[in-house]
Amino acid sequence: MLSCPVQTMDPEVSLLLQCPPGGLPQEQVQAELSPAYDRRPLPGGDKAITAIWETRLQAQPWLFNAPKFRLHSATLVPTGSQKPQLLLRLGLTSYRDFLGTNWASSAAWLRQQGATDWGDRQAYLADPLGVGAALATADDFLVFLRRSRQVAEAPGLVDVPGGHPEPQALCPGDSPQHKDLPGELVVRELFSSVLREICDEVNLPLLTLSQPLLLGIARNETSAGRASAEFYVQCSLTSEQVRKHYLSGGPEAHESTGILFVETQNVQRFQETEMWAELCPSAKVALGSPALGLLML
Repeated sequence: MLSCPVQTMDPEVSLLLQCPPGGLPQEQVQAELSPAYDRRPLPGGDKAITAIWETRLQAQPWLFNAPKFRLHSATLVPTGSQKPQLLLRLGLTSYRDFLGTNWASSAAWLRQQGATDWGDRQAYLADPLGVGAALATADDFLVFLRRSRQVAEAPGLVDVPGGHPEPQALCPGDSPQHKDLPGELVVRELFSSVLREICDEVNLPLLTLSQPLLLGIARNETSAGRASAEFYVQCSLTSEQVRKHYLSGGPEAHESTGILFVETQNVQRFQETEMWAELCPSAKVALGSPALGLLML
């Protein structure tokens, strides 16, 4: 089902995989971890990654390195029932490697070289898998956050709540191993992480959130094709109640400077508004997903 990215109408993003209408629940997603799905060592060695990391730390000393899951590929597998399974092939990487490859000045060259050496443009890139949420309120608004100027990615832009699934949540320590991360638990962490990010960034109680539905997976072309899984989550609170929770602060309140709401009935025409230019690529994919449009009907 998946061979190459499907281009969207915005050059900053490409749609890697679109889930069936309505999205996929956790029980229809599987994960397979293997060192074969890790990033390839850089042609000239990985010293350049260390140098980039040290330079970034000097400018932004609050950054910290941590293990991440690396998306190698995603395939929708037909089954005998009406419920297809999504298979995610994952490796391991780190935030340091992400900044040293996907955000390096040589990223475009690395993609070209990956295609030449391995037949894979992403072979040399860290590509940590991110998560994002199209979060809908009880009165039919979508929730957005204005990112802080201190964050490493897309400072000052508007985004949906999101972050990363964390290998350390399943296997504490600085160097988790593939064999210590069962696929079933990795999928659980993937779906749990998007709820955790909403709770931490918007300061919402977990019990107010529905179980996530996976809408699709996109590549952020501004960070050399880094992949992000986009979800739909329904909140039982109104937009005004969500605003009050957000303004009272939360564990990750420092990552944003404001909250914004857009009526879901306007989502189909959102690309025509001035705010579209301020959106992070992951937010553009979440809003542009045909599956999201169907969920909003």
